[in-house]
Amino acid sequence: MKKLLNTLYVTIPESYLSLDGENIVLLKDKQELGRIPLHNIERIMTFGYMGVSPALMGKCVEHGIELVFMTPYGKFLARVEGSVSGNVLLRKEQFRIAEDRERSLEIAKNMIIGKIYNSRQVILRVLRDHELRINQELFRKKADFLKESLQKCKNVQDIDSLRGIEGDSASIYFSIFNDMILQQKKDFSFSARSKRPPLDNVNALLSFSYSLCTSICASALESVGLDPYVGFMHTDRPGRRSLALDLVEEFRAWFCDRFVLMLINKKIVNAEDFEKKEDGAVVLNEKGRKTVLEVWQKRKNEVIKHPFLDEKIEWGMLPYVQALLLARYIRGDLDTYPVFMWK
Repeated sequence: MKKLLNTLYVTIPESYLSLDGENIVLLKDKQELGRIPLHNIERIMTFGYMGVSPALMGKCVEHGIELVFMTPYGKFLARVEGSVSGNVLLRKEQFRIAEDRERSLEIAKNMIIGKIYNSRQVILRVLRDHELRINQELFRKKADFLKESLQKCKNVQDIDSLRGIEGDSASIYFSIFNDMILQQKKDFSFSARSKRPPLDNVNALLSFSYSLCTSICASALESVGLDPYVGFMHTDRPGRRSLALDLVEEFRAWFCDRFVLMLINKKIVNAEDFEKKEDGAVVLNEKGRKTVLEVWQKRKNEVIKHPFLDEKIEWGMLPYVQALLLARYIRGDLDTYPVFMWK
């Protein structure tokens, strides 16, 4: 089992990462701001257009440390990696499944069932914990709709129909997302999902957390020998990590959305953590990113009991576990892919 080590998040503008022996050194204006031993790190994520020395890049490749470059606002730019590893027979079988409509539909169907199930669980959790502060009848109605959607997914015959069910379910789920926001309503109002770009504070948080989770999913898939760019539901597109986007569907509601709601409802973030760009995009500023990343890292270390394995794992290990289970299914070791469904 892969040990959950630390992720180093670098958010200081115009900084530079270099190598000194076995240490990562953070510099700004040629002044050392800090250093961290490499052996404690599994991933380095930089937010901004900073430099990284070739020596550090080489060391990261040598030690299997993922080096990810993000924009200051959380959009993925690039990832430094070494030579492709993993079982070539596994990847060939992945490609064969991706070209087979029926086989790829079975995997995509499980992933969307997981997404809808977990979205419904979020609604039911809010209904249980805050019944006096919400419209109970409305929440039950939305939960019933998602329950019907789950049954429709089981009987779907083609990928386009599955996408239609997923889209309708997402619309129903997000139609009451604003009602799940119980604090700071003036600064955190949600009317609809806006992605490119996010147009309000809530969407900025959602996009940021989805981007972080997708990056982890891509790394998890590569760690078990799968190609994160060849998916079963999301279509192939140059530069698009389709399988990572497939896998992240299972975690959006229960991990990312609940994380965003917690940040708002516990007043961990506030209006001062955001800025609005000239094109109308709303993004986290430097202070906001630092706050969110600190809480994200702590959240990854929380322990849960995996519903399929019946073993305790850290939240941050979940994408790696699901990637491993997917690889085992593709190899033929499992009869079906056991999607993550939180109970």
